[in-house]
Amino acid sequence: MTGDQQPFNFSTNLTQRLNVDLALEAAGLGIWEFDLVTGGINWDERCRALYGFTQDTQIAYEKFIECVHPDDIILLGEELQRLAALGSNGRYDVTYRVNTIQDGRLRWIRSYGQATFAKSGELIRFAGVAQDITPQILAQQQLEQTQQQLVRLFEEAPVGIASISGDDLRFRSANPYYGDIIGRSPQQLIGKTLFDAIPEVQGQGFDERLRQVIATGQSLTAQEVPAQLNRHGRLETAYVNFTYQLQRPNDSHSSDVLMIATDVTLQVLARQQLEESEARFRFLIEEAPIATCLFVGRELRIEVANERMIQVWGKGAGVLGVPLADALPELRDQHFLTTIDEVFTTGEPFSTKAGRADLVIEGQLQTFYFDYDFKALRNADDQVYAIMEMATDVTAQVVTRQALEASEAFARDLLYSSPVANLVFVGPEMVINTINEGMLAMLGRDKSIIGQPFMKAMPELIDTPLMDRLHHVLTTGETFHQPEERIDLIRQGEPYTGFYHYIYTALRDKLGKPTGVVVTAIEVTTQVLARQAVEESEARYRRLSEELDLQVQARTEELETTNEELEATNEELAANNEELTASSEEVIAINLHLEESNLHLTRSNENLEQFAYIASHDLQEPLRKIQQFGDLLKTRYVGSAGDELLYLERMQGAASRMSLLIKDLLTFSRISTSQVMTRPVLLSEVISQVVDDLSVAIEESGAQIQVDTLPTVQGDRSQLSQLFQNLLSNAVKFRHRATAGQVVTPRISVRSSVVLRHELPALLQVPRYAEAYHRIEVADNGIGFDEKYADRIFQVFQRLHGKNEFAGTGIGLAVVQKVVTNHGGTITASSQPGKGATFCVYLPL
Repeated sequence: MTGDQQPFNFSTNLTQRLNVDLALEAAGLGIWEFDLVTGGINWDERCRALYGFTQDTQIAYEKFIECVHPDDIILLGEELQRLAALGSNGRYDVTYRVNTIQDGRLRWIRSYGQATFAKSGELIRFAGVAQDITPQILAQQQLEQTQQQLVRLFEEAPVGIASISGDDLRFRSANPYYGDIIGRSPQQLIGKTLFDAIPEVQGQGFDERLRQVIATGQSLTAQEVPAQLNRHGRLETAYVNFTYQLQRPNDSHSSDVLMIATDVTLQVLARQQLEESEARFRFLIEEAPIATCLFVGRELRIEVANERMIQVWGKGAGVLGVPLADALPELRDQHFLTTIDEVFTTGEPFSTKAGRADLVIEGQLQTFYFDYDFKALRNADDQVYAIMEMATDVTAQVVTRQALEASEAFARDLLYSSPVANLVFVGPEMVINTINEGMLAMLGRDKSIIGQPFMKAMPELIDTPLMDRLHHVLTTGETFHQPEERIDLIRQGEPYTGFYHYIYTALRDKLGKPTGVVVTAIEVTTQVLARQAVEESEARYRRLSEELDLQVQARTEELETTNEELEATNEELAANNEELTASSEEVIAINLHLEESNLHLTRSNENLEQFAYIASHDLQEPLRKIQQFGDLLKTRYVGSAGDELLYLERMQGAASRMSLLIKDLLTFSRISTSQVMTRPVLLSEVISQVVDDLSVAIEESGAQIQVDTLPTVQGDRSQLSQLFQNLLSNAVKFRHRATAGQVVTPRISVRSSVVLRHELPALLQVPRYAEAYHRIEVADNGIGFDEKYADRIFQVFQRLHGKNEFAGTGIGLAVVQKVVTNHGGTITASSQPGKGATFCVYLPL
């Protein structure tokens, strides 16, 4: 533009060209002009809208370029350079992409116009129109993409596709896969007739089939047609599936045939090989030396089964060809159909030994046992098509083994359930093979000692003759009996002395050779201690009788007669003692024959009951006579100034204590020998009954008893009542006295919690294994005791206080411990002098 030329007034010209504007609007064209003065672009509203601008009739070229797609910026620059070059015709026509300012949407814009040059070659005007051609571009791209896809599908189709003219059977097209089928490339086929391209197919009927389709217009499909073709440099037989379909274009009278073919040579050959293999396989199954069969398909059709398998099923040859579930309906309620179906699904084999199968043979459901295998068979496509079963009848062996196992189980159950303590040693090291709960409780150990040598499990017995006796039985096979032997043990980490009857019996193998030792034992500590206590009591009464005799003889003839009666009573006690001795000998004799464990145990319990009767009746009777005669003597000597009344009162006090002692011994004996009648017991009800029974003592002492929520346990209600009655009565009896002589009000609490096995105190040994235990805690504020006596207080006749200070026999806590042991639990005690005591009872959950 020269200096004399005025800038183009775009708005004025647009107004003057209204009619043109309407035409441009109808065509969707926007007008633009390059401002040669400012370097900007002037455009109308339609042109601005194409680029996403809403205002400004002029825009800087740099801002315009920001809208252009980065890949098209160079194209625009090159086109402008071409336009400005010397000799340019001034025509401008370029298609490019823009990203609209408002929403960034991509548009295709065709911008074309004309540049005007002065005679000097100077550019004086450059203007044109812009049009959105996005729909046309996208349509063209879609068309090209579709055409490319069609060509690619034709070229890459997994089937052979070719077309041949109906006039002279000349190939018009063929894809590479079709060429592969016939052993030629598409270039070797296209433009040639059928027999020129594939001369070896003459006489094989393919041309006849093509002409039939052309003549009739009906499509033709054939499967697995053999064709002799020159492929891979040699003539070979191929198998093809093909379809011939007539194609008649609308604008032509000629006809083409579309040929679609698939090479199935490998499948046919594989099937033929499979059929041959199956024939051989069928022969092998029929001649197999064990029961063998083949199930085909999901329905498990019995395809083939040899004679041995048919005999196993007991149904005859009629089962062949029948689904397994129909041939053997009794299998529907067993696992076989499900198991075989799972093998069919997963292809994983299944094998088992001595598997049970219930089969109907001659109308009767019978049980058999087999070693059998299910194996999946696969076809050429690696798909499971059949299941082969091979089975061996091992019913005789299994029945024999079951009988042996039943015998062993019976012996084992007898050992475990026996109320007598039992264990089994094996080998010269006397390894603990089997041990029941009774023996574990007796030894104060848990099941962790199983598998350990005896002396490792019980090191405190190393210096005893027990191992020598065990080795003697193992070596000679002779039975060893030992009655009432004192043995010192470590039970629950604490020393314990007990008395035991036990028998060692040789354990023999099938050949009768000793391989171990069976130990049967019964603890008679209670009986021995009771007998010793009776003997001591008898000695004390004999001395008392002699003293009374001397005193009464010095006074009156009547007392002499009374003393004679007392002597008669002592003789009766002696006779009773002899009878007790005889009973003890009888118990020893019974224990010497513990091989008849259940019978001997029953007799032993009967003798213990007899002892209990003697203790409760025969020993009480002389005491009652002593007390009665004492009352008579006290009445006669009411006014006496001598010591007669003092002696009589001492005599009656001793008799009363002896009577209480016998009652407590009877309770201890009964709890020691009685069976625990296990049933659910609500401890809250037990405690409530005990508190009611002790109501008099509680009211006299003013005791306050707090009972928390207590659990329900499995046990003997009677024994558990005795346990908590002894604990609560002791808490009330052993009251603490303050410094001023005032009796402190007894405060007793009964609480419960659950502890896991690993939370038990480290040294605590519990006879019966459990994952968790109930802990019932009985605490008081009484006089307490020194904790060094914590184990002693549970022993029979052990007292920490004089009988004049607190009444009692020293048996109550021994009864408590025995009840806890009978229930598979344990008990601990903790205390400090003057600060009360806490007893914790642990019972299996």
